[in-house]
Amino acid sequence: MSPVACDATTTLQPPGRTATRWLILAVICLAQLTVILDNTVLNVAIPSLTEDLGATTADVQWMINAYSLVQSGLLLTAGNSVDRYGRKKMLAIGLVLFGVASLGAALAQSPGQLIAARAGMGVGGALLMTTTLAVVMQIFDDEERPKAIGIWSSVNSLGFAAGPLIGGSLLDHFWWGSLFLVNLPVAVVALLAVLALVPESSSRGGEFPQALDGVRAGGTPIDLLGALLSMTGMVGVVFAIISGPVTGWLSGRVLISAGIGLAGLAVFALWELRVPYPMLDMHFFRNRRFIGAVSGGILVAFGMGGSMFLLTQHLQLVLGYGPLGAGLRMAPLAVTVILINFTGLSARLLPRLGAPGMIVSGMSLLAAGLAAISLLGGDSYGGMLAGLIVMGAGVALAMPAMANAIMSAIPPAKAGVGAGVNGTLMEFGQGLGVAVLGAVLNSRFVALLPLVAAGAGSLPAALARTRTDAERTAVQDAFTAGIGTSQLVGAAAVFLGGLVAAVLLRRAERTGRDPEVPAMPAGAEPAAAGAE
Repeated sequence: MSPVACDATTTLQPPGRTATRWLILAVICLAQLTVILDNTVLNVAIPSLTEDLGATTADVQWMINAYSLVQSGLLLTAGNSVDRYGRKKMLAIGLVLFGVASLGAALAQSPGQLIAARAGMGVGGALLMTTTLAVVMQIFDDEERPKAIGIWSSVNSLGFAAGPLIGGSLLDHFWWGSLFLVNLPVAVVALLAVLALVPESSSRGGEFPQALDGVRAGGTPIDLLGALLSMTGMVGVVFAIISGPVTGWLSGRVLISAGIGLAGLAVFALWELRVPYPMLDMHFFRNRRFIGAVSGGILVAFGMGGSMFLLTQHLQLVLGYGPLGAGLRMAPLAVTVILINFTGLSARLLPRLGAPGMIVSGMSLLAAGLAAISLLGGDSYGGMLAGLIVMGAGVALAMPAMANAIMSAIPPAKAGVGAGVNGTLMEFGQGLGVAVLGAVLNSRFVALLPLVAAGAGSLPAALARTRTDAERTAVQDAFTAGIGTSQLVGAAAVFLGGLVAAVLLRRAERTGRDPEVPAMPAGAEPAAAGAE
């Protein structure tokens, strides 16, 4: 067996239920919510930043993107560090880093200072994203874990939906720095609660030494090259996805960044197969359960990321709502997710339907919601509302089941790495959804434009070329048709992905056992298991 991998069928079974486990879950969900909010909360402050700091368009883009770039690039490395050095310890460090960087962002006096602070927040955010899910796996047993993961997953949905609403409310009463100052009391309260309540565990023994099969990961070399390659690959790919809608998908910046990112990820995979002590054991990808959950996770994130990108444009550019109004009208999706998971409905259905049934049901509902919005929501919010609720039900069923499947397929000692994989999939899937569905939208829109606006690359540019009401209506109709087509493409991709994921998971359950991880390389001797 590999020195960093245990049998994939091993389950994480804490030695007795922690009395304060639900209070711990509340604390880490609060920390997780703050991290997710900062992915979107700054979007509403662009006018204020431009005026107060004299920021250029490029400055604003980096202020917004520095956080997500650093966070996505560090997720795998952070997960590995969490396993190696202890989940409680790294959770506390993540909260400190996030709080200090948030204070620096609030006090920034120049665009450069704010960009640097946002990058620092990304480092803390990567540690928190991986540690919170690893701690959930640590403190909940097999019976309660589906409900706990469902609540954790709901917080993610709430964060994405609430970011613009909270940001807009704060900016109505305070200056832009308040967007970051609100993180400080959350970080302080969460830090005190973590130090007092969360038990320590790591891959060196800690809470679950029996799960390590005699391996003491703390005594193994650090995979520095693997960390560098994973960061290079993810930053390159995410930067290309972020830049595509701004500079064009065939621009030099996008193609070079994507090429560097994909090359980095390819070399990373080859390196991880050869190194004796890999950061991410690539043999996990021989596990059908893992592959099924991974493929489903990417496509749910694909549907979510792409649909959010399309819906914000639909609500603002087609139906005419402002940013705050659009955010409020997208809230039913998140509310549905929260209601289903906080009531435990998703967790109660999991034993009856099984992971394959939950995933195919959830992704079918997500696809149906996207299709309903495409067919019924073109001219009014009423049809869109029904689609958002159906989408929310689908996400509530599918996402916790897939997160649980991914984490269950990875040895307990590598829970942090599993959380890093889960977070990376979400980042990649959302970006892919924006890229692919955005390209479908643009292609369809350009093909349907009237002659007077031919060649325009955006709705505002096309409208600027029109002279009559009939021409403006034709341009609006072309954009609406493009939105509808791209939503149908997203629905088809999500539905087919759900079928593939369910088939792979069902086959894994029927065979009962995935291929063994190869034996330890000759000459590599693991250290004896030891306590923290």
